[in-house]
Amino acid sequence: MLSHLRPALVSMGLFTALLGVAYPLAVTGVAQAAFPAQAGGSLVRDEAGKVVGSALIGQVFAAPEYFHGRPSAAGNGYDASASSGSNMGPLNEKLIEREKTDAVSLRAENPGAVIPADAVTTSASGLDPDITPANARFQAPRIAKARGVPEKAVLATIDQHLDQPLLGFIGQSRVNVLALNRALDARFQKGG
Repeated sequence: MLSHLRPALVSMGLFTALLGVAYPLAVTGVAQAAFPAQAGGSLVRDEAGKVVGSALIGQVFAAPEYFHGRPSAAGNGYDASASSGSNMGPLNEKLIEREKTDAVSLRAENPGAVIPADAVTTSASGLDPDITPANARFQAPRIAKARGVPEKAVLATIDQHLDQPLLGFIGQSRVNVLALNRALDARFQKGG
């Protein structure tokens, strides 16, 4: 019996050290060396070096002079520890009511304009940092008014921050909300 137990324990210890310690350390080391920003969470820093967010996780922007991200079903708004969709089906009354309420406020903000789908629907993770170009353009009149700048200038800022599909065909065009709001702050101050 002891002759069978010893090889099993040695194998368990060896594979725990190899696959539970050495391999993760090697992969982390390669990631840190080859892609340091991405391995560190794609953190976005201000001019003073303070972390203001991540390029990969959305955050709440509620002020009228900022672009708003997609609605989030992750915890209390973009809570990375509660990442998930709402799991509500298209016939769920709570989902329908939330979307109707959001649509009413968006129609009041921009009467007569077509509301982009991503302005009222959540992403699968609830943490999507991007919006569609249509959603960004939909919000441009509100932002121009709140900042006291021409709408054309806001639209130009959107166009400068469009991320195109990978290799020109994988995915969709998108705009990172944090990058766009930082660009607005750099280009315009509220009220001028």
